[in-house]
Amino acid sequence: MNAGKPLTIVSQNEKILSLMQRIEKIAPSDSSVLLVGETGVGKEVFADYIHRYSQRRDKPFVKVGLAAMPADLLESELFGHEKGAFTSAHAEKKGLFEIADGGSIFLDDIDDVPMPIQSKLLRVLESGELMRVGATRPIRVDVRLITASKIDLKLLIERDKFRSDLFYRLNVVPMHIPPLRERSDDVPRLMNYFLENYGNGKPLPVTPRAMSALQRYSWPGNVRELRNVAQRLALFAEKEIDVKDLPAEIAHSGGLDVLLKKCQTCFYEDAMSFSQVMACLEANLLKQALAANQFNQSQAARHLKMSLSTFRDKLKKHSILLSDSL
Repeated sequence: MNAGKPLTIVSQNEKILSLMQRIEKIAPSDSSVLLVGETGVGKEVFADYIHRYSQRRDKPFVKVGLAAMPADLLESELFGHEKGAFTSAHAEKKGLFEIADGGSIFLDDIDDVPMPIQSKLLRVLESGELMRVGATRPIRVDVRLITASKIDLKLLIERDKFRSDLFYRLNVVPMHIPPLRERSDDVPRLMNYFLENYGNGKPLPVTPRAMSALQRYSWPGNVRELRNVAQRLALFAEKEIDVKDLPAEIAHSGGLDVLLKKCQTCFYEDAMSFSQVMACLEANLLKQALAANQFNQSQAARHLKMSLSTFRDKLKKHSILLSDSL
């Protein structure tokens, strides 16, 4: 997450800790892993964690950002080419799969891969062989594949934009990484971690008011956005970080703003009845109150102007644990 330092998963959230335990179980295998999560949740960090705990940890780990790669160069970059295969191919070139031989390859944004490349990728997974552009003979490779998608690939399959046979090859071990708004209990730890990294040893405490604002914010850019905010704060803050030091969209984000973003599925999901929408809203109000009051039930109940016994009854009704958060 920081230049020169190994990627690190910083979390105390039960969902993330459970995910890490699952990774430690499957990492030693060669099974393909599909990481699904919004942009900025840290899919690359989890991919790195998988490789680090695998039997291939001492072999190459190649990371490929597919969305940033020009479509006309994608095949050559992934699978290599022979000399003279096309106009600018003045020498043979190994592809990224060959470079990763014996180790792991991480293909980020697999949802952006064109259909012709999907077919070639499927061949590599099924046969363990690849064909360089312009080649007449296949090359064997031994690679553990980790892929990541920012959307559910089943939606692309329904739109005929992703091969179902490739999906089942990639989806051997699916893992969903929850967005930061669903684990606001991680915000303090992440913020302090990044402030320490970017503060060059300078202590930068965050006031309770500022931390509450940080936890109320919905973080549409997820951990990546939080990291960028922490870097900005470390550059300009002096003795401590208060609400006035935060970006305006964070300092002025209110409970209604968080609630509307959290419950947008409720508002637009035709299959949900009125009572289901109201239950969703109530559950998220409870979670928001807990997060805003550092998970102190008495304070959260007062925040919602209800008795502690009623508050606890509602927590039980919605099966909300203290580890749950927006």
